[in-house]
Amino acid sequence: MMLDIRDLRVSLPTERGLLNAVRGVDLQIARGQTLCLVGESGCGKSLTATSIMGLLTRQAQITTDRFEMAGQDLTRKPAAGLARMRGRDVAMIFQDPTSALNPTLTVGRQLTEGVMRSEKLSRRAAEARAVEMLERVGISNPAARLAQYPHGFSGGQRQRIMIASALMGRPKLLIADEPTTALDVTIQAQILQLLGELQADLGLSILLITHDLGVVAAIADDVAVMYAGRIVEEGRTAEILDAPRHPYTARLMACVPELGGGKRRLEAIAGLPPAVNKLPPGCAFAERCTRVQEDCRQGHIPLARASGHGVRCLHPIDDSREAAQ
Repeated sequence: MMLDIRDLRVSLPTERGLLNAVRGVDLQIARGQTLCLVGESGCGKSLTATSIMGLLTRQAQITTDRFEMAGQDLTRKPAAGLARMRGRDVAMIFQDPTSALNPTLTVGRQLTEGVMRSEKLSRRAAEARAVEMLERVGISNPAARLAQYPHGFSGGQRQRIMIASALMGRPKLLIADEPTTALDVTIQAQILQLLGELQADLGLSILLITHDLGVVAAIADDVAVMYAGRIVEEGRTAEILDAPRHPYTARLMACVPELGGGKRRLEAIAGLPPAVNKLPPGCAFAERCTRVQEDCRQGHIPLARASGHGVRCLHPIDDSREAAQ
């Protein structure tokens, strides 16, 4: 197992007290596999990713029962040890390459500085690796383009540079936070294809954060659906997309247009997610759910697992025909 996290909790201090933004998340990613973490904005996906990277503010409170990466127990590592793992064992691609790349530094400098520091490489060796990585992600004439600044590249090229930067330390786990959100559909497809090719070539494990179920279908081996800080459904991609069992997953599926001229009416999910500092008792999705019953509104609702498919629901959907309604 490349990543094994159990009962991850993230709380953020606010003027009104602690905000429990991530509430008991379990994530497992096998070596060479892709897990997509799916959900609406504000559900805690990016907080989960940045907590794995150790990039949250010092004021954030993070607890977990298990946090293992590549067989190493990270709960026992000091902060300096975690910092050394970033780039070497785990790296992250951020959502917006325009803001993630420094406009005042050349691409070459941004690619090489980290690996020169962490691996004590000479500038020549670091630049040789940067050329290799830029070539691998499809940037033409990479040696000459090390001297260019980010504004000299298109949006899709900047995202490729971000991927090359993440690969500079030759990590085992790649976290990609909405890597195609700011790109047009054609470039999105190219970036997803690139990630798949890199995974096959390098044996990467990938945690991909997205709200786009089209991305999930294209790249994921497994899916975890997140709502209001918790995983509400998880399992193999084909099984969940073909037969979602949680009402929230089914409603997300109903928001996706059909290709090929399908005439199914698109339906938005009524209402809004609850504020994480004002969560109702019981199921957080109850106020938006068409299947809600009285017992949904009280007590803790566990994630029940059967044959590798987990669902946090007292009245799950029984088959794909019911999910489509």
